[in-house]
This record gives sequence, structure tokens and C-alpha cells, in this order.
Amino acid sequence: MKNEIQYTIGKSSLGSVLVAENERGICAISLGDSESALISWLHTIFPTAVMRQENANFTDHLGEVLALVESPHSEHHLPLDMRGTPFQQKVWNALREIKTGTTSTYSEIAERINSPKAVRAVANACGANRLAIVIPCHRVIQKNGSLVGYRWGEERKRELLRRETETHLHS
Repeated sequence: MKNEIQYTIGKSSLGSVLVAENERGICAISLGDSESALISWLHTIFPTAVMRQENANFTDHLGEVLALVESPHSEHHLPLDMRGTPFQQKVWNALREIKTGTTSTYSEIAERINSPKAVRAVANACGANRLAIVIPCHRVIQKNGSLVGYRWGEERKRELLRRETETHLHS
């Protein structure tokens, strides 16, 4: 059936984690405080999709995402469905190139994608990211070093960056 999304929710040290997949791949990864809020968010971003909770094969994908939350240097081989505008795709691909344990600014990302004046558009593309952790928008900070602008919460962003930096220093 087209437009069907299956999802599962697990627990991590940063709260609940939702992983959703359609026929093209993982289309949403979200972090939150409650399962009901995560499911509500999923219905908001895919209002016409038929939702189905979990299947056996899918639990492996949740395991990979949970491993990334707990150990940021983990490799992942998740099939991703990164739907967005061509500009968003450029930004998201640039985010995926930021090395674990490092950060970049919105203006550096704009420069990297050859759109130096598009700093706000870069920030908007980060905000439109539906794939927490695997498209690491948490690695983008403001020029002054502040950690604003993370859909899944500033405390989660701070903790993810701390884990990445700590792991990076020990590798």
C-alpha cells in the first residue's frame, strides 16, 4: 500500500526515540519526552499516511538509531528517505559531512553549499530536518557558539555534542 508508514519507539538516555519508515526508507527520526507527543508529531508531518506500529525487521533500524544516540561514532547503514527541496537536500548533505566531534556554523554551511547569503535559509533547512541524529543538525551552532535552534531541545543538543566531543577525544 502506498503512503503507509510503519514506526516504532524505543527508550534512550535522551528520552523516547521514534523511527518511522515508508517504502523508500526511514522518513522520520525524532527525540522526545513522551510517546504520544512523538506519534502526534509523526501524524502532523505525514497527515495523509496510514500509520502502522512496528514490524520485526524494523526493530533492527531502531537499534541502529539508539546506538547512534548512545555512541555517536557508531556506523550506520540505514536506508534514508530524505525528502525535501533541492536546497534542503544540499544543506542536509553538507550536514552529513560534518565530522563527529566537530561543529559548524550556519554561515559556514551556507558557504559550503555556495550560497553564502543564505544563512537563514540554511537555518530553516536545519529546522525542516525530520531525521534527528543521522542528519546531524545538532552539530550546527551560531557564530558566537550558542546552541540555539534545535527542534529536539537545547539540552539534547548540548548532550549530543558533549558525547561526540568526549568520544572524539578518546578515539
